Amino acid sequence: MQLTCLAIDDEPLALDIMRSYIGKIPFLQLVQTCSSALEAMAVLQRQPVDLLFLDIEMPEITGVQFVQSLSHRPAVIFTTAYPQYALDGFTLDAVDYLLKPIPFDRFFKAVNKVYERTQLQPAAPVLPQPVQAPTDSEDFIFVKADYKTLRVNLKDILFIEGLKDYVIIHTVTRKIITLLSMNKIMEKLPELEFARVHRSYIVSLAHIESIEKGRLKIRNQEIPIGDSYKEVFMRWVESKNL
Repeated sequence: MQLTCLAIDDEPLALDIMRSYIGKIPFLQLVQTCSSALEAMAVLQRQPVDLLFLDIEMPEITGVQFVQSLSHRPAVIFTTAYPQYALDGFTLDAVDYLLKPIPFDRFFKAVNKVYERTQLQPAAPVLPQPVQAPTDSEDFIFVKADYKTLRVNLKDILFIEGLKDYVIIHTVTRKIITLLSMNKIMEKLPELEFARVHRSYIVSLAHIESIEKGRLKIRNQEIPIGDSYKEVFMRWVESKNL
């Protein structure tokens, strides 16, 4: 049995080492190497894998944030130069946590853990999920993420963050990363419930806690209000003032 894997690291030399190590293990099949979590997300949307070799400190989205965003998680082996993230790694049920520079024997021991797990634990049966009929009071959208189509209730969305060709949907329970433009997702949202306040942010008007000095706050997250969006947004605020 072969395990398909993805190596993710923003350091080219680290990826070269991973590629070399993986090539020495008969039961590992390298699908691709990626230099960022966003690149890896695009790969996973096309093809699921069994195992991620994942750096932690990367630009834009860290390895920990990336794993937290996945609703269906492959086995994860963190590869990093920073020991202080070990607790985060094991909290996310990582198989192992390898500190750079990684000796081959330590790498081999880690991948053997993954292989033994797949041999000893039969795959859980996929049970059909009950379909809940939508009601008039429960509006939602569907988004593609982690090679699935996920239902997201609009009332659960706190804000949406744009990041190049992706958006991160911040909800009350999780973050969802999907390949989508800000303009496209704005078209699907009701105008009376959501507002674009910055080129990189769409907010749920119902979840705004405070507004001060060109910024607003939602769940302790400060969000800037862009100059080109300020006039329209502040008119809405004035309409709600007592």
